[in-house]
Amino acid sequence: MIRLANHLNVDHCIASLLIQRGVKDFDQSKAFFRPSLDDLHDPFLMKDMQKAVNRIQKAIENKEHILIYGDYDVDGTTSVALLYSYLSESYSLVSTYIPDRYKEGYGVSYAGIDYAKSHNYSLIIALDCGIKAIDKVAYAKEKGIDFIICDHHRPGLEIPDAIAVLDPKQEDCPYPYKELCGCGVGFKLIQALSQKSGKTTEDIIPYLDFVATAIGADIVPITGENRVLAHFGMKQINNAPRVGFKALTPPLDRPISMTDVIFKIAPRINAAGRMEHASYAVEILIEQRLEKAMEMAQGIETFNSSRKDLDKEITKAALEQIIKNKEEDNASTVVYDPSWHKGVIGIVASRLTETYYRPTLVFTKSGDKLAASARSVKGFDIYNALEACCDCIEQFGGHKYAAGLTLRADQFMAFKEKFEKVVRETIDKHLLIPEIKVDLKIDFNDITPKFYRILKQFAPYGPGNAIPVFLTQNLIDTGGSRCVGQENAHLKLSLAQSDGVIFDGIAFGLGDKLPLLKNNQPVDILYTIDENYFNGKTSLQLIIRDIKPTILNELNGSNP
Repeated sequence: MIRLANHLNVDHCIASLLIQRGVKDFDQSKAFFRPSLDDLHDPFLMKDMQKAVNRIQKAIENKEHILIYGDYDVDGTTSVALLYSYLSESYSLVSTYIPDRYKEGYGVSYAGIDYAKSHNYSLIIALDCGIKAIDKVAYAKEKGIDFIICDHHRPGLEIPDAIAVLDPKQEDCPYPYKELCGCGVGFKLIQALSQKSGKTTEDIIPYLDFVATAIGADIVPITGENRVLAHFGMKQINNAPRVGFKALTPPLDRPISMTDVIFKIAPRINAAGRMEHASYAVEILIEQRLEKAMEMAQGIETFNSSRKDLDKEITKAALEQIIKNKEEDNASTVVYDPSWHKGVIGIVASRLTETYYRPTLVFTKSGDKLAASARSVKGFDIYNALEACCDCIEQFGGHKYAAGLTLRADQFMAFKEKFEKVVRETIDKHLLIPEIKVDLKIDFNDITPKFYRILKQFAPYGPGNAIPVFLTQNLIDTGGSRCVGQENAHLKLSLAQSDGVIFDGIAFGLGDKLPLLKNNQPVDILYTIDENYFNGKTSLQLIIRDIKPTILNELNGSNP
């Protein structure tokens, strides 16, 4: 650590944070702090990429109609917008298709293929879906329609018989980076197409705003190639945003961060697919007239407000159901109501894990089947758990921490019992206790302007490069701490260390911790560091994650 600190001319705190992220020498530090387009992998390393490029070029030469098909979430809609925007610049016979969440369900649908046939499409390019669409691709083939699949979900034992299947998670795919999102795979396709047409990677930088948004929304690791894509994508969003992003971004007095993408832009994109139809989201993303995009954004904001009301209502009902069924002490949460809105059950599943920290599934009725969204807790692979219950499931797909599934109504109780059994027998009990990982113990006097200037360059943050969480001990309230917000839910703090260094902070949802600060009781805090913009001025503030009393041995200088 000392050697790295000396080589980079940084303090030991920064060096320690870098080493935790696998950055151990000067060259790795350069790649981390100065992402380069040269660090992107050759797209033709991906299995079937040449086949995909050849088929698209053939379609263009033969003036075939191409249908770009995508999932209805942020990753799917940005993927469709990206590929459509790229192809339509030079080719007019290209259109988009997003399945109806309620009538067709997730992924490639028979209805979508029938639509393609009736409208004379001979090539479907599926994005963020399709890796398990064995029967659908075969059905399309019977109708004379070719498929190119661009997916990032885990494949099953069988791969669809498509012209090309682009998915780095295939066991025999040599592509060196496996954690691309669906839009990332779509970007590799346009990178390959641009290379074949004599363009450079710099020429396709404008499409990286789509990719950065998908990376943030789909919660994929921001490491390796994703870090490069996210870095340049965030630059694009801030410096040259397309009209759709301008319309979807609320007014801010500071640069847009990945946190803003995740909590402000992505929910608005998602709201269209949750409450109405996701094609609405694609339309605003590809719209080039600002006035029209602003008008569409107002509609999406209405969808988003309705979504918020619904997810609060359903979360409340789900929590009541858990108590009514006396399932508070279960190893898992599995709840169902036929009236729950399918568009928000994923959000509700996430909300439930905030109260009952355990693998969670929320079911609702979808046609003649039941559909669910699944969310896990850190360290537990919910995909594997669902695979162990496959005899009770019609269809499922997803990732380690999030998945979707459908089953018959008569399978529900058998599935619920088996899933609870699988989780209870396989999960490490400590995984059911939420924890906050501490990156570094520091003192307030370590937070210098140089320290924060370098810390800002750790962004964009996400899985694999989480925002650093610091521990500072033995702090005293300066007298300015108070509860704020609705029902005094939050804390506004002013804390000092023994050397007199003072920092202000905000602790969301920790209003009940105010008594810990009374009577000059010393406390320890876990926090991240952020900039506060107010009245044209910028200052550092602490975003406090937890507060606890300082214990005696810490006051005496012992290690915690």
